[in-house]
Amino acid sequence: MKNVYFLLTTIGLILPNILVFMESIETGNFLLYTNPIATMDGMFSNRISTIFIIDLLFAVLVFFIWSYSEGKKHQMKGVGWIWLVTMLLGLAGGFPLFLYLRERTMGNKN
Repeated sequence: MKNVYFLLTTIGLILPNILVFMESIETGNFLLYTNPIATMDGMFSNRISTIFIIDLLFAVLVFFIWSYSEGKKHQMKGVGWIWLVTMLLGLAGGFPLFLYLRERTMGNKN
């Protein structure tokens, strides 16, 4: 599974961020962070996008709580870096990255 998680990490970091980088180039809103007002306006521009962003933000919160617990249980180092990757580049890359590192850590203990 470790290789599958690594592949999913790669895909999860590349696919959504192609659009992020395109938006960054077109608007100058680098990684959607340099103009937070425009980012928030886009995220909550209509009911459908609001539904998706609330769902995503809740999933990220649950991931942070779960990954903290799992990280402690398996004595993983660097969980904070995974959270940073998730906040900067998205859950699609951060979550499988955590799973990859968790598998790698668990594999080293056997």
